[in-house]
Amino acid sequence: MTDRYFALTVTLDRDIREDDCQPIIDAIKMVKCVQSVVPHVADFDQYAAVERASADLRKKLFEVLHPGLA
Repeated sequence: MTDRYFALTVTLDRDIREDDCQPIIDAIKMVKCVQSVVPHVADFDQYAAVERASADLRKKLFEVLHPGLA
């Protein structure tokens, strides 16, 4: 038996202006079985999450490259 999906999430590689993103939204809406496309506005919470994850990765990379100094 195979799994059935109810949704797919598309993540953009950077923040894109609303008017520049409209052609992407329109193209996704043309894909078979797509019922709706809901854009999500970039906000402080999203920015903070990205910064925390980036800082955590920098710390881990520093520990790997310079063991004993962290």
